[in-house]
Amino acid sequence: MGNAGAVDNQKLQEDYAQLLFESEIIEAGFKIFRDTFIFTNKRLILVDKQGLTGSKTQYLSVTYKSISRFSVE
Repeated sequence: MGNAGAVDNQKLQEDYAQLLFESEIIEAGFKIFRDTFIFTNKRLILVDKQGLTGSKTQYLSVTYKSISRFSVE
């Protein structure tokens, strides 16, 4: 419970290709419940499925140069 599981890059490519820039490549992806974290060669994409049915989805794109700190617990 609460641990992220790896997602196959091919599956991520099929599901989220419309979010990628030209020449952007998915490096790794992880899923926690319904939310997905996608690491590309250019940025981090967070996919947040909201609501009981997951019918509403929020996307957040963060370029790596914008990340100034991180923590590992």
